[in-house]
Amino acid sequence: MTQATMSRVEAFLTEVDRYSAHNYHPLPVVLEGGEGSWVWDVDGNRYLDMLSAYSALNQGHRHPSIIGAALSQMQKLTLTSRAFHNDQMGPFLSALCEVTGFEKALPMNTGAEAVETAIKMVRKWGYKIKGVPEDRAEIIVCENNFHGRTTTIVGFSSEDQYKDGFGPFTPGFVEIPYGNSEALEAAINQNTVGFLVEPLQGEGGVVVPPPGFLSTARELCTANRVAFMADEIQTGLGRTGRMFCCDWESVRPDVQIVGKALGGGVYPVSATIADAEFMDVFDPGDHGSTFGGNPLGAAVGLASLNVIVDEKLPERSDQLGSWFMDQLREFESPHIKEVRGKGLMIGVVIKESSGVARPFCEALHARGILAKETHHQVIRFAPPLTINKEDLRFALSQAKEVLSA
Repeated sequence: MTQATMSRVEAFLTEVDRYSAHNYHPLPVVLEGGEGSWVWDVDGNRYLDMLSAYSALNQGHRHPSIIGAALSQMQKLTLTSRAFHNDQMGPFLSALCEVTGFEKALPMNTGAEAVETAIKMVRKWGYKIKGVPEDRAEIIVCENNFHGRTTTIVGFSSEDQYKDGFGPFTPGFVEIPYGNSEALEAAINQNTVGFLVEPLQGEGGVVVPPPGFLSTARELCTANRVAFMADEIQTGLGRTGRMFCCDWESVRPDVQIVGKALGGGVYPVSATIADAEFMDVFDPGDHGSTFGGNPLGAAVGLASLNVIVDEKLPERSDQLGSWFMDQLREFESPHIKEVRGKGLMIGVVIKESSGVARPFCEALHARGILAKETHHQVIRFAPPLTINKEDLRFALSQAKEVLSA
């Protein structure tokens, strides 16, 4: 087929296949526009976005308040580096600390950068404040975790593919089964400085821990002077029906890690948040980022936070998510093993006898629904938190056709 006879979609896919590394396996859709919960492709086909860019679009596509803040700031100043102050970072961090209830925040760009920041901070806290011998600090992590793609982070992943060919890896991490309080207690020793956990595992298959796990982990960390580090990059900012997923068990971590929706789907913004006891271990030159805390990102981050609070998106997520999961559980499907999640972070687990989740996602794509498989057997439904019930009914009608066939 020549370039002249290709459809626009085929032409774009061919170009990407030629020039891009093959590190993703996306659905064969080429998007060029979006608004709210809907997107459309280069041929004008319209789709309901049920992934939200892995929960980075909690506020929906091109929310007017966030776009307005970005455009306004772009006309004034976009980057200073941290060599100079700017007038946007302070108000942004002040609002972030008010929403989260912590004393200080360190702004970065991507979620993985925020996790790396938390690891460095807690290790240095362990040495300088707790008194752990140099280079002996240990951080406990959970099996099936996903905290990012840096070499340090993939080194403590239990997913073989994430590590294949990328070693040697950073030592100092101890793995326990997710949701196992007894294993956590047994793993803690005098060199343990932190426990890094997702309060609900997203990439791991939308896995919800047993009730009481987070609160018990909090008690164990407090009793042993271990920093409880909550990775809320994907679960935070309203996604699970609370402002933060840890709020389901009234747990306040020592370190809170946020990203994705903090940038409102417009600009990469992340942060590591903690009280002064932890944050003050950093001295000038210890850690940094050229773009972290830049005026454009700070303006976008503040607007993104305001939308989440002002439009009560955690409450919407709780109400709509509970209803949506109830509807899914009523499906008479030969393929569904389980429906699980919290708020609008929902996983439909496909029985192994029915194959993997990918063909179901492809069938949904053909019906105007964009969802994506995770961990092979799980269809993840995570639409913008601004979605309305009518659009969710459309998603349910198409999902029922696909999952009941």
